Amino acid sequence: MEPAPSLYPLHRCKIIHLVRHAQGFHNVAGEADYRAYESYEFLDASLTPMGWDQVARLRKHVMTSGIKEALGLVVVSPLTRTMQTAVGVFGGSDVKDGVKEENPPLMAEGVGKAQHAAISSSGCPKFVAVEWCREHMGIHPCDKRSPIRDYKNLFPAIDFSEIETDEDTWWKCSSRETSEELHARGRKFIEWILNRDEKRIAVVSHSSYLIHLLELFGEDCSPLVQQEIRSPYTNCELRTVVLADRRATSKIAASSDFPGGVPEGPSAGSDLADVIEDTGKELEDAVENGSL
Repeated sequence: MEPAPSLYPLHRCKIIHLVRHAQGFHNVAGEADYRAYESYEFLDASLTPMGWDQVARLRKHVMTSGIKEALGLVVVSPLTRTMQTAVGVFGGSDVKDGVKEENPPLMAEGVGKAQHAAISSSGCPKFVAVEWCREHMGIHPCDKRSPIRDYKNLFPAIDFSEIETDEDTWWKCSSRETSEELHARGRKFIEWILNRDEKRIAVVSHSSYLIHLLELFGEDCSPLVQQEIRSPYTNCELRTVVLADRRATSKIAASSDFPGGVPEGPSAGSDLADVIEDTGKELEDAVENGSL
């Protein structure tokens, strides 16, 4: 049976900009030899110089397209490469040497192997780090995060309050998450997103995680649309989707809707005509009686 079009109330939908992080040092090594992903040399890998070039190109796109200006929230996986990508793309401008900012920067100067200037938090949406959108965990040290106390110094303006433990208790050195566990984590992340007030949200995450997350969607679509939803992401790729909350059971205000109907007092229909006619008769009587 051919898939039918879908229609959802706008206030039940969110616009989500999904982004895979830019090129990290582990990507370069892993593409040359897959065994490199198991090397502690790439623990919590950071962006390469090429990765920062990719960030600059995507930043130009989100600025000229209006995406950044409309954002209400940036959600980011708490690993160095994703946070560097998030603040580089959706954050403020680079902080110039000797310039003192009023607010803490999104990123301090010199984070990672490839040196980069500090990045301002001025005029930016809120940035929140969330473990639910971390990369496929286990065995690969590049996917193990650093302590939150370290991140707070490196990324001062990112909100880490959603993360419960300072040390990484999720990553395991001897076992890797199953597809079922990744799908379950993806469902929890979608639930978290739907419970937020923001309507336009950027999510900066990882290749394998995004593959598993998007496998949860598209079953009721044509093969072409399913491919558009589920195809793997390249480094620093952005795609925009609409997330509809079809499970809603309580009413919420729809800011773009207008109730219409009859306002208080007479309507603009036959009732108003009757009032005008009655008023006219009263005026005629008053003139005839000399009381006006």
